[in-house]
Amino acid sequence: MSTRRAFPGLFAAAVLAGFVIAACAGSDAPSSAADAAGSTAQTGASNDRALLVVTTVSPLRNIVENVGGDRVTVVGLVPEGTNSHTYEPPPSAVKEIAQADVIVINGLKLELPIFELAQASARPETPLVLLGDSAIDPDEYVFDFSFPADEGNPNPHLWTSPDLAIRYAEIVAAALSAADPDGAAYFEANLSAFAAQLRAMDERFFDAVATIPRAQRKLLTYHDSFPFFAARYGFEIIGAVQPSGFNDPSPRDLGAIIRQIREAHVPAIFGSEVFRSEVLRVIADEAGAIQVSTLRDDDLPGEQGDPNNTLVAMMVENVRTMVSALGGDPVALAGFDTHDTWRPFAEFEG
Repeated sequence: MSTRRAFPGLFAAAVLAGFVIAACAGSDAPSSAADAAGSTAQTGASNDRALLVVTTVSPLRNIVENVGGDRVTVVGLVPEGTNSHTYEPPPSAVKEIAQADVIVINGLKLELPIFELAQASARPETPLVLLGDSAIDPDEYVFDFSFPADEGNPNPHLWTSPDLAIRYAEIVAAALSAADPDGAAYFEANLSAFAAQLRAMDERFFDAVATIPRAQRKLLTYHDSFPFFAARYGFEIIGAVQPSGFNDPSPRDLGAIIRQIREAHVPAIFGSEVFRSEVLRVIADEAGAIQVSTLRDDDLPGEQGDPNNTLVAMMVENVRTMVSALGGDPVALAGFDTHDTWRPFAEFEG
């Protein structure tokens, strides 16, 4: 098992210096959250203090919800179950971007069409927050089968590791506090509660992973979504099935993957709820491994509004799946509370 790394300090105001870029001038046409492309969520009752925060994939939406509570209305532009790497926002997304008080995207070239649309359509004063670009330095970038170095696009899936999810939440808290100074103490309190949940989950993950025989702590996934997660918990990434073009592998790649699995004695290979492929069944049959196709990286469990439609619930279910399939015992995860942690602002004031 890898050494447990310390989490970053909470709510460092200095992060404001590097994570926001000014969006280019765009339309000021009015619209409503109901016109959103993709999913729209308001956390708590409507109030005239709520910031409109436009974001992209569901894990980022849920981070903003947990930090912002009922002082934000959150619009997620990428529908659940959609390939965020290739998703093209419809023209109606311009309305929400033009109205947004804060725009939060992952960055690291994950959502380039939305990034470009935000640059073209957001108001000049609206901050565009690039979480991944702020959370790690270029010397920490990871390149792999789906994200090769020669194409210059680093792996953007930082949120799958709890320590980096906390870093994202810190950056969000700083951005919301800059946009709504009256809510700064509230955002900090929500951040503390959310970070505490992630830390507790992190400890459970270490305990669960420790039950997997060391020789079997190996991951081969359909899509390269877990390099930061794997580094934290001591997994060896064997590879990924899906190459950088986000299609199925060539026959040559397929043969190499099957040989890798056989040589590494990998007991299970992991598919995805989003990246479904018959190729996984072929690989598993040829390599003598079991196939598990229920991992998620940006598709939260259930439907939006469900109690377990959360980043934490997704993470816990992923680890339970990995540990069980690789010969471990996920009992350490039993009973962990995966619900949102934010408190209503009125309760906080009282």
